[in-house]
Amino acid sequence: MQEFMEFILTSSAATLLFSCIYVLICHRKGRRLWFLLCKKTSGNNENNYEAMIASYGSLAPKRYTYSDVMKITSSRSNELGKGGYGVVFKGTLLDGRLVPVKFLHECKGNGGEFVNEVMSIGRTSHVNVVSLFGFCLEGSKRALIYEYMSNNSLDKFIYSEDPKEILGWDKLYAIAIGIARGLEYLHHSCNTRIIHFDIKPQNILLDKDFSPKIADFGLAKLCHTKESNVAMTGARGTIGFIAPEVHSRTFGVVSTKSDVYSYGMMLLEMVGGRRNVKSFVAKSSEKYFPDWIYDHFAQDEGLQACDITSETAEVARKMTLVGLWCIQVLPIYRPTITRVLEMFERNLDELDMPPKQNFGELVEISAHNMDVQSASSTSTRSERTSPVTSKTLQWLATL
Repeated sequence: MQEFMEFILTSSAATLLFSCIYVLICHRKGRRLWFLLCKKTSGNNENNYEAMIASYGSLAPKRYTYSDVMKITSSRSNELGKGGYGVVFKGTLLDGRLVPVKFLHECKGNGGEFVNEVMSIGRTSHVNVVSLFGFCLEGSKRALIYEYMSNNSLDKFIYSEDPKEILGWDKLYAIAIGIARGLEYLHHSCNTRIIHFDIKPQNILLDKDFSPKIADFGLAKLCHTKESNVAMTGARGTIGFIAPEVHSRTFGVVSTKSDVYSYGMMLLEMVGGRRNVKSFVAKSSEKYFPDWIYDHFAQDEGLQACDITSETAEVARKMTLVGLWCIQVLPIYRPTITRVLEMFERNLDELDMPPKQNFGELVEISAHNMDVQSASSTSTRSERTSPVTSKTLQWLATL
């Protein structure tokens, strides 16, 4: 009996030992399989990115090795700025040109956004779009090399204490038109139409003459030249500048007019010298920024709150009118960027005050009129959308 019990205990111990060894082996195999799978997936992604870059041939910007980029930036010794994307350092190319080099964080996504930015800018060439001199892609190490803009970004000026004294209204006006021309190029003149999705003062760079250039194409989307609408999932952009339809398709389809909305918000910030982001904070004591500037515009004293004088009134009023038209909640009532440029060329008395927006009413109207996608039906629906029927709205209806 005792021998039998010893046999049982021995067998149980052996079974337990073999079970532990089996689990350990399986665990190691599982970890190895997972490692190999991840490695294979990573390798496939890299192969896909390499194939995408190769497909652009000579259109792709110059590619640098990581060691080359470190030499250009003197081992990243002169930092210009940083953000959620990474860090920007000042560098010098072999021919002596100064360049900003944007090093993206190594943990940044799977590289799709990076390749998207490289290929988006690589196919552009316009005086109001920043030039990409080169890029680096070595595994998780990624960097972008741009042309140097000595006056940094637009936000450094319009949010300062005395922005109008630094730039002046004429310069602000020229900057506004330059940005519109850059957007028109992206929307209509590229081989592939580009929707930027992140138009804001921080992404407008200024050269030594304060000429504006659109930058940062990390969120851009490409679409066929005959199409202005784009299919996408999820919102993209910066709070305060994102068009309503990017938040919810209830407002309409996402298109090039989504950039027009962001441009309009930026115009109003240029006029008011005030950020609109705070107005999106819950229970904010501040008035919604477009409402604030609309009300000041409509008052008898005009836009004196925005440092407007009699000499600059026409420029400021035109920028405000165009901005308010651009932020119409329903995209079918916004002008295209081409129409925006035409509005700048028109006399001020030819432009009417746009209808003041009511988000609640427009959401309800939009829900019942999702079939309204063409501008040909704009004039027949304008009375239900707004108490104002204007010649400007009728002009926009010819889009």
